[in-house]
Amino acid sequence: MKSSILRSSRLSLLVCCALAGTALAAPVVQAQPAPAAASLPDFTGIVQKNAPAVVQVEAKYSGRTKPGQRGVPTQGMPNDPQAEIFRRFFGMPMMPSPAEQAHTSLGSGFIISGDGYILTNNHVVANADKVIVRLQDRRILDAKVVGTDPTYDIALLKVSAGGSLPTVSIGDSRSLRPGQWVLAIGSPFGFDYTVTQGIVSAIGRNLGSQDQPYTSFIQTDVPINRGNSGGPLFNLQGQVVGINSQIYSGTGGYQGVSFSIPIDVAMNAVDQLKSKGYVTRGQLGVLVQGVDEDMQKAYKLPDAAGAAVAQVTPGSGAEKAGIQLGDIILGYDGQTIHSPADLPPLVGLTKPGTRVPLEILRNGKKETVQVTVGAMPRDQNAVDNGGAAPGAGSSGAAALGIAVQPLDNATRKQLNLKPGQGVLVGDVTGAVAAQAGLQPGDVILMVGQQPVGSVEAFRAATKDVKAGSTVLLLVHRDGQNRFLGLTVPDGK
Repeated sequence: MKSSILRSSRLSLLVCCALAGTALAAPVVQAQPAPAAASLPDFTGIVQKNAPAVVQVEAKYSGRTKPGQRGVPTQGMPNDPQAEIFRRFFGMPMMPSPAEQAHTSLGSGFIISGDGYILTNNHVVANADKVIVRLQDRRILDAKVVGTDPTYDIALLKVSAGGSLPTVSIGDSRSLRPGQWVLAIGSPFGFDYTVTQGIVSAIGRNLGSQDQPYTSFIQTDVPINRGNSGGPLFNLQGQVVGINSQIYSGTGGYQGVSFSIPIDVAMNAVDQLKSKGYVTRGQLGVLVQGVDEDMQKAYKLPDAAGAAVAQVTPGSGAEKAGIQLGDIILGYDGQTIHSPADLPPLVGLTKPGTRVPLEILRNGKKETVQVTVGAMPRDQNAVDNGGAAPGAGSSGAAALGIAVQPLDNATRKQLNLKPGQGVLVGDVTGAVAAQAGLQPGDVILMVGQQPVGSVEAFRAATKDVKAGSTVLLLVHRDGQNRFLGLTVPDGK
């Protein structure tokens, strides 16, 4: 069940903090009431060292929703914040005017390597036709979306700056403890390089969201607002420990509760996006629920800890390991499972094929079974640019300027295609594909004379494409097949 985020008797929303509009302002430090200055740390060194590696992300939209991507941008109604919130979370159509369909959103990001890789949130750039970043020295650079993972809400961008860029230092989010000081730098409401501070309120917070069940968030009281999305959260050592992502609010503005994606989760996604263009997650193959009072009494349990197995997927690692209905999972790979929400993030970060110990309670006795973790099906909304940023000197799918996605058999049936036939064009990222007339929503059936039915097959078929190459694609559109020739400029 997707969390529409009703809490108690009032409406509260988890708001992803991207902002409509393009206003820029001079650096501002957003002050908070504080106890005596002597009791507070001095954050100036952290800010001076890291602010140059923080960027403002500006995403431009045509107003159309691209096939295979979730929803519409939160910034569709820039003059009506409540409409913006309802649009994102409840899918209300709103019927925007043509003038409102062309819009821009602002978020934040940070440079993780000197060659121009930048981390931000997926929801900052999702569905964008053009992405630019603004540096503290006022340079404006075009950014390419290397890849995204909506499940983790991560997007990896790449810019070319003609030299090494300033970078942040990556920390260890697993070392965070409630009560520790943390600091955010971002662009709330377009006020770039705004600095806010607070403490870690809780760790391992699962928000019960269907969109992000595999993320255990860092909860803080750092003031975060729209425009902060994608910005870094620093510890007192000046290391990034999280990506500021959401707030919990009844008004759409900051009310004392903010959530950040742990940097360990984000960097795991980055490594995969760089190496293969998409993110894989582990899958155990069970459906679990909380241990309620009735179950506790029936099983004569000392407490309600653990995750009760309500369903086992046939053929999964859990079934092969002998997991049964009614088993209560108490531990996963040495980590205690207090509630069902604790399990998905741990399994998701496990590399498929890994064998892990699972501590269970069965018939009143604890035992440990070894489970081989399977692979979660790919996120159909992820953008895959072939694992490389398009640009000068690119090769393969990146040189063609195409981002493709898997095509499920249900969609194939609707398009009168055979099972295992074709890949979906999720985005046209470069001039080569655009000039050839390729469009998002097209289905590529063949590359040259080679049929393609998966992203991997498409990548293999295009791996030798280089400057000067011409590639013939068989494309399915509007019920008809047609050949399109794509020629990559030789750069001479």
